[in-house]
Amino acid sequence: MTKDRVMLQAPKKLNAADIRTMPYPGFPTDMQAIFVSILCIAKGTSIVVENIFENRYKYTNELQRMGAKITIEGRTAVIKGVRKLNKATVQATDLRGGAALVLAALSASGKTKITNIEYILRGYENLDKKLNDLGANITKEVE
Repeated sequence: MTKDRVMLQAPKKLNAADIRTMPYPGFPTDMQAIFVSILCIAKGTSIVVENIFENRYKYTNELQRMGAKITIEGRTAVIKGVRKLNKATVQATDLRGGAALVLAALSASGKTKITNIEYILRGYENLDKKLNDLGANITKEVE
């Protein structure tokens, strides 16, 4: 039996995008933090409008500590893409924001430390192992 495969290859630099979260079948609010993290290193300026939940941008302060250029205006995030994010010690503020920080750390130069990982562990089983299987270098430190 043969398995079907899809080969994907991302461009060297992603382009900016505008996103508005909406109820199903629109763009899911649960993916908003992940996409903001990705858009931090995209070419150009992106705009993300959160139409479902208020105060969903708490994690952006942590991305800014990594060098992201994000401005929050009410329900709107304006993200000016940077060439590279930098290592930092950051704190997960919630489940989805924590996952966004993991993705940002994977693209950052140097070693990033994420605290409050209980948020991430609660929602993503074996995330470190799964990402390491894809080529990441993640270690989970137990204190």
